[in-house]
Amino acid sequence: MTELNTQRRSELLMPAGNLRKLKMAVLYGADAVYLGTPDMSLRTKSQFSLEDVIEGVEFCHAHGRRAYLTLNLFSHNSDIPKLDEYIDTVRKVKPDGLIIADPGVFQYVRDRAPELPLHISTQANVCSWLSVNFWESQGAELVVLAREVSYPELVEIREKCPDVKLEAFVHGAMCMTYSGRCLLSNFMAERGANQGNCANSCRWNYGVRMRLKDGTVEDLNITEENADLFEFLLEEGCRPGEFMPIEEDGRGSYILNSRDLCIMPKLDEYLKIGVDSLKVEGRGKSEYYCAIVARAYRMAIDDYYADPENWDPKPYMRELEAVGNRGYTLAFHEGRLTNYAHDYEHTASLAQWEYAGVVREVTQDAFLIEVKNKLEAGEVLEFISPIARETVLLRMYDFEDAETGEVKEVVQGGTRTTIRVPFALFDHEDLDDLKARFPAFSVMRKEKALTDEQWKRIRFDKLTQGLEITGKENTKAYEKRRDELSAAIAEDGRETRLKTNRVGVDGCCGKGCNGCLIFWQGDQYAKAREVLLKRKQGEQLSRAEAQALKLPDAPDQPPKLTGTAGA
Repeated sequence: MTELNTQRRSELLMPAGNLRKLKMAVLYGADAVYLGTPDMSLRTKSQFSLEDVIEGVEFCHAHGRRAYLTLNLFSHNSDIPKLDEYIDTVRKVKPDGLIIADPGVFQYVRDRAPELPLHISTQANVCSWLSVNFWESQGAELVVLAREVSYPELVEIREKCPDVKLEAFVHGAMCMTYSGRCLLSNFMAERGANQGNCANSCRWNYGVRMRLKDGTVEDLNITEENADLFEFLLEEGCRPGEFMPIEEDGRGSYILNSRDLCIMPKLDEYLKIGVDSLKVEGRGKSEYYCAIVARAYRMAIDDYYADPENWDPKPYMRELEAVGNRGYTLAFHEGRLTNYAHDYEHTASLAQWEYAGVVREVTQDAFLIEVKNKLEAGEVLEFISPIARETVLLRMYDFEDAETGEVKEVVQGGTRTTIRVPFALFDHEDLDDLKARFPAFSVMRKEKALTDEQWKRIRFDKLTQGLEITGKENTKAYEKRRDELSAAIAEDGRETRLKTNRVGVDGCCGKGCNGCLIFWQGDQYAKAREVLLKRKQGEQLSRAEAQALKLPDAPDQPPKLTGTAGA
């Protein structure tokens, strides 16, 4: 059994695609962030100007956090003349580390700016203690290990390389090649993956076509009548007899599509051996992703150090399931990948929750909230605090436009609309505490209505993750869930539903949301109200308690309204 390394406390390293994401990552718990500019890092879509980089680094330092800059491009001759100017700029910015992949660039920077701490990028594909020792001897302060490094290998590297900092990826998208060394994008879209312009060709859907002898190309039309005559399999040369099925629906096949990395179920193992930096992928991901993922890992890390013996990943996994994902996998944690690491059915990210809004300003009597996705009357917003663990639920029956004062029942997302949410609506919260817990940049989420196909995909993803984590085989359950998903994909239904028993202003989740007229006025929740009112300020019922305390035969309809919400 690996002994606990009490000398090293792991940092949480979050991505920052722009200045706003940087601030949200820091506020929600990141110990450090990494960022770059479009011309010198592997993200051509980086939204940082030089002024933003300077402000971002200063923001991190003002909050006692660290900021690392990326210089992880693979240099061509045309890039070299820019290096001197870049080094001069970096000296002004004063980052806590510079992330480099190219050995030539590493030597160039080390010779001209020896005071800068240098980190080795994952793009350098460091997979062994020998490589780590090499970079340490060259002057690297930290080495980012490739995603392909297994946990047993990581343990050995830590033991053999005790004096250099190690960084490992724990969350985010996976590349189907060795840490981004991919030519698919170059070949198929003329976009250089190692120049920060990957087209994500591995995420595309691929179809089977026939070329006839006369040169014409036609679809291979597989119908119910002839489906049993065909089965398409891949066989890799070094694994004879090991056949991998290719299944295609009307949208194609996703034979290269990896699920998303999530080490949370095994995070305690990384903390135990003292991995210095735990890295989350996603400079191109949303600000909601930055906030929620940072919050989940921050809680998990803190709870482990407070009580390692009783640490349990389940509550933090529930948080991560609220963020769009392609299904989670441990990837190379145990060594060789399994079929559970790939998603052959679909490539889109999916979650039961979606970004509802973000607090722009806290006034004397209200939150001003920038709307991010469509809001409708009866919507329940969950306020996620960057300070406190407890969330706050608020059910709203209309929305006041902060600029015009117009009251609407529907607000569209993407319209840059800001709504005013009076504190008076939070009729079961302490207002001083409420304002303190939800400063500017606090995010809100709401349940997302999903199709039957999407619900079945979530069930299938959770099953495959469970099988991978436990190492157990359950072919019958796997095939059943897979076939249910395939059938739902074929039906292509458009009807959606929420997880809770609520549609618009009708129905109630029974948790005791602020402002919910059904819960606080309906007879069927009288017993639930009695229990809830005995609890501490702002604490809601769990879903199981809500079901148990609701009167079984009472209709789940709103009572006759006698006033406005929150009145």
